[in-house]
Amino acid sequence: MKIVLKFLSFSFFMVLFGCNTYITKEEFSPELYSERPITILVLPPINNTTASDAKEYYSTTVSEPLANSGYYVLPIEVVNDILQQEGLFDTETLESIPLQKFFEYFGADAVLSVTLEKWDIQFLLTSGSVTVKVSCQLQSTHTGKILWYYDDEISVSTTGETGGAKGWAGLLVQVLTTAVKTATQSYIPIARKVNSQIFITLPFGKYHSEYDTDKSYQIKKK
Repeated sequence: MKIVLKFLSFSFFMVLFGCNTYITKEEFSPELYSERPITILVLPPINNTTASDAKEYYSTTVSEPLANSGYYVLPIEVVNDILQQEGLFDTETLESIPLQKFFEYFGADAVLSVTLEKWDIQFLLTSGSVTVKVSCQLQSTHTGKILWYYDDEISVSTTGETGGAKGWAGLLVQVLTTAVKTATQSYIPIARKVNSQIFITLPFGKYHSEYDTDKSYQIKKK
């Protein structure tokens, strides 16, 4: 009987505290609070999806949330132009370059590597969805240490309505509205939402009004 009671008590506390899935920002990324980077260089994203244009579209969404988090972000277009002139546009080819070079040539304290994991459309006649999944990693150019990492995804339903029609007519309307909603759903707003979920876990930088006061903020542990 005692064993049963102990098991029930343990289960109760696991449910009550959500299996300890939350952690403070300081516990999650202590190295970042220690190094306190100011300037960030964003590398061209690694594209693991089948959407060839995903990299260019995503690149337009990443500077703003980083800047809003209190960091100085080197202009992505300028950095990409310089890298292209050196024949170094793909992040895969940049991985062989010592991180200290990005500090020497650009003054960057940290480098943000982005990987696009999903940039997909699902369409099954009467149901549809658009999904974006992104992972981000911030690495020091001074020590080479990983300062912070996070990933997340958002899936938006594009399933259409029947418009009140019933039977085959309703089914046909739903197929058509699903096709239209799926085809016209833009990836950009979804990528921005994913970014907001990811970068809210990033400790605030020097140019944020809450700089160095967010160590106890709770974030979802990955």
